Amino acid sequence: MAQGSRKRKLMGDINVVPYIDVMLVLLIIFMVTAPLLMQGVKVDLPKAAAEPLDPELLKNSNPLVLSIDKAGKLYLNVGSHPETALDVETVGARTAAALRRKPDLPVLVKADRTIAYGQLIDAMVILQKAGARKVGFVTDPPPEPARRT
Repeated sequence: MAQGSRKRKLMGDINVVPYIDVMLVLLIIFMVTAPLLMQGVKVDLPKAAAEPLDPELLKNSNPLVLSIDKAGKLYLNVGSHPETALDVETVGARTAAALRRKPDLPVLVKADRTIAYGQLIDAMVILQKAGARKVGFVTDPPPEPARRT
């Protein structure tokens, strides 16, 4: 009879172990997917003190980015494999198709600083023939000058 009359004590603490498990799973998912979200080709951009792009311009859509690596290979961030080099005809066709779907799509060129000026002009001609009216250039900000103490 002593056991039946004994009351169970209520526990006032919250069990946080399930929350920690979920948090760790989410952390692992983000750690795995974050490198996959980094798009584009490794390009050594020129340094320039240019104004940043207007966020309003990029708000509605991702821009069309034509990348040119130091070997002069062309890459476009449109298609199933943006890390695969493309020939001139494919770049022109994909750019034209993207601009037909969305004529106000921002077009950017991300060129390695060591390529010849003629290669950059050739890329600009491809974009112009595909229907791009305005083209922007992607640069890195210049290094901050060292402060004297």
